[in-house]
Amino acid sequence: MALLFATIGYSGVKAFHSALSLHHLAVSIYDAGLWLRARNGESVIRRDTLAGVAVHWSETGNQGVRQYSIKLRPSGPIDRDDPVLWVRSWSVTKNPPGLPRLRHRFPTNGEYARYREPLVEAIRQHAPHL
Repeated sequence: MALLFATIGYSGVKAFHSALSLHHLAVSIYDAGLWLRARNGESVIRRDTLAGVAVHWSETGNQGVRQYSIKLRPSGPIDRDDPVLWVRSWSVTKNPPGLPRLRHRFPTNGEYARYREPLVEAIRQHAPHL
């Protein structure tokens, strides 16, 4: 096991662990907000607690592969005791005044890519102001 860890390295193990934690993620959009179900529990992000929603992409590696994610900007702090939301939070360095640094982030690559557009459309339908 130590040899495996030494070969893959810490970042490889962390990426593998992140992929496993997202494997059972389910997101549903409805009028009141987003309902999330994961291996470690369920949670709801109420629409009235969000300041904005964005589809973000960045290029990684030499081949310019785009990595997509849906990012939700809460209007208040994220509950550290929420097992579903806290592991999907992400800190930003540039931040408008008055908004928290933490965001919710849901990768939409790989097997999740087919759900990206329906998820974006559902958010637009239920929360066009975001």
